[in-house]
Amino acid sequence: MPTKPAFPKCMVMSGFGLYKYGYLEDLENINVDNLTQHYENLIQNCKIDLFVSGDFEEKNVKNIILNDKNIQKLRPRIENYVLNNEFTEGKQNVENVAEIIEKMDVTQGKLVLGMDVNSNVENVQFKTLLYNMILGSGANSLLFQNVREKESLAYSIKSMYVKQKANIFIRAGIEIPNFEKAVGLIKDQLEIMKKGEFSDEDITSAKEYIKSGIVAIETEQDTGIIYYIGQEISKTNVTIEEYAKIIESITREDIIEIANSINIHTIYFLRDEGEK
Repeated sequence: MPTKPAFPKCMVMSGFGLYKYGYLEDLENINVDNLTQHYENLIQNCKIDLFVSGDFEEKNVKNIILNDKNIQKLRPRIENYVLNNEFTEGKQNVENVAEIIEKMDVTQGKLVLGMDVNSNVENVQFKTLLYNMILGSGANSLLFQNVREKESLAYSIKSMYVKQKANIFIRAGIEIPNFEKAVGLIKDQLEIMKKGEFSDEDITSAKEYIKSGIVAIETEQDTGIIYYIGQEISKTNVTIEEYAKIIESITREDIIEIANSINIHTIYFLRDEGEK
């Protein structure tokens, strides 16, 4: 695990080895002096983004901001938080899949498959989002329908796409003796995606689900802020309208191309203390 800094730099993206909510042992090192120093560093050096949402005249809001005495005291600063994103995250083909098994006093097995997206095609993040929706993000997905519903090999199962790291994680809660069967059936779903053996209805349903989420972005203030700050971190400027159009334009061939660029690099299983 990476060494934990006492305080992060200005919104620097931490490594995945660091827990995003911090560590209890770090609380002992926080006091009035270093907490104040950290706060002053944020105010004086870190980039500040202002988001204004509501029914207003844009010109009037700009004038209020530019004429604010406290804002006028702030000096220009350059962001330093972009260490990598979905366009800079390099990937290498993995020849041997790492299998990690840990044991604890548990009654249900926790299975995670980590996968890399080895593609740099145009609009890769949008195409992978649609791929992931069909694969395992929802009740109509292949993983949910085939692994959980038809074969009853998982209490829960879902795939998650982390675009900034070009990773997909499949997470499942399973009966401990079903480890091999569950992994095998999950791999079968990945092969189905590679061969394009999913229906046009699957594509349409996934697109409609994503587009419904796109519509909701500007209806909720926090969702809108998260979207636009993500655009800045990725150094992209895709509008809500463009986002929906890109999703609608994605073809079956695009999804299959993404499917064939994905490979498993890690299989993790948390099980009970019994013998394997």
